[in-house]
Amino acid sequence: MSRDLSTLTRWESDWKGLRVVVAGLGLSGFAAADTLIELGAQVLVIDGGDTEKNRERAETLKIVGALDVRLGEEHTASLPDVAGERPELVVVSPAWRPSHPVLAQAAAEGTPIWSEIELAWRVREREGRPTAQWLCITGTNGKTTTTIMTAEILRRAGLRADACGNIGTPVLDLVRDPIGFDAFAVELSSFQLEFTHSIEPLASVVLNLAEDHVDWHGSFEEYAAAKAKIYERTQVAAIFNAEDAATLHMVEEADVQEGCRAIGFSTSTPGLSMLGVVEDLLVDRAFIEERRTSAAELASLADLGDPAPHHTVANALAAAALTRAAGVPAVAVREGLRHYDRGEHRIQPIAQLLGARWINDSKATNPHAADASLSAFPSVVWIAGGLAKGVEYDELIQRHAHHLRGVVLIGTDDDALVAALGRHAPDVPVIDTAVGDHGTEASASKEELGAAVMRAAVAAAASLVKDGDTVLMAPAAASMDQFVSYAHRGTAFAQAVLALQEEHGQD
Repeated sequence: MSRDLSTLTRWESDWKGLRVVVAGLGLSGFAAADTLIELGAQVLVIDGGDTEKNRERAETLKIVGALDVRLGEEHTASLPDVAGERPELVVVSPAWRPSHPVLAQAAAEGTPIWSEIELAWRVREREGRPTAQWLCITGTNGKTTTTIMTAEILRRAGLRADACGNIGTPVLDLVRDPIGFDAFAVELSSFQLEFTHSIEPLASVVLNLAEDHVDWHGSFEEYAAAKAKIYERTQVAAIFNAEDAATLHMVEEADVQEGCRAIGFSTSTPGLSMLGVVEDLLVDRAFIEERRTSAAELASLADLGDPAPHHTVANALAAAALTRAAGVPAVAVREGLRHYDRGEHRIQPIAQLLGARWINDSKATNPHAADASLSAFPSVVWIAGGLAKGVEYDELIQRHAHHLRGVVLIGTDDDALVAALGRHAPDVPVIDTAVGDHGTEASASKEELGAAVMRAAVAAAASLVKDGDTVLMAPAAASMDQFVSYAHRGTAFAQAVLALQEEHGQD
């Protein structure tokens, strides 16, 4: 007999004996299994990857009380029993598609499916510890930067706060912290939101919406619907991008809590109940009493860098809106935006070489992100390609064909990109590195393959570059065909550029 899961709303609820299948043994899956075991649930873990890392995690979970951890594809073909009975709950990792046989079977049997995010929300309240407020961020691009900005602003306001979620730290790791937190900046992917059902953010934002992950969700409409879930039940502020009408429509359709306000942000002059830019200042016309007649200064464009890219300004305004909704003073916004960790692989200058700037924007994993970085430079030799994830490139190429000096192709899934270049930039020189395309490097590790790809790409770019150009590695595609991750791709590019610089005797 299955129990009523609606009663499981805090750490002290009766989790004992709950039969749970945890699908996936990555960071979030491990955190979910570990938490559920601590709560007294009966936990069975399955994962298709029988890797050394997974075996290490499996041993740890068995030591702390997992019923079993089953690794290998044969264990993910169907939904298993737990302790001889059908499971009462499935907690799924973000990589698992809704169409996966395990999840499809769970749905057919009426078994609830939760993300690690949903579980974290259910156990966030715990006796003797503060309950953190959640400020939730999603969007096609800019999520990580905005999340880091938000967490830093909260800390500058004197709150115990951290960034978590899709950014790499499972929310459960922070929920279980023995001291507790005042607030979380929670980055949420569409994958996580798909199986998240009851969170009530203090404030939430969809930064932007563009075609991405169509292969995972099945359609752009399903992808957008998953993103829109972040606004449901928001308490104080549902924040939208006034320059992206889709995000406003999501807010208009959302079932928010009574009294929740719709707050816009814009990189131009703000209207009432908005944040925006006046001359060189970021200003607030939403969270001040006299907003009908004036605006409060939050920061300057110079606080974001010189120059401040358009998308960075938009991210900063979103972070400011989230934190102002939490009652943060303007001075903390300024300090947070001045001092947040800008990280690597996001429009990262690598070298001045052969008369050109060489820029690493490996984080540009889709056309929308690449559009932002291509817009920042007037004459570009563009290194692009990878796993396209079902997206199209026509609009991107149409917009930037006039300032492309040349294109260097990487990746093994470049048909859509090549076709768009042929249609909209037929006179732009295109060099295909072809490394790894035809099986000649099939035996190489991804580390070796990635290094070879970037050596070839950098050499090709060097053959095209002229004084005043920018060599921009902004692939507009995912990295996993030839690299371990986007970070590995960016590092390989940087190493290849620095090796070329050494060859030319430049420091």
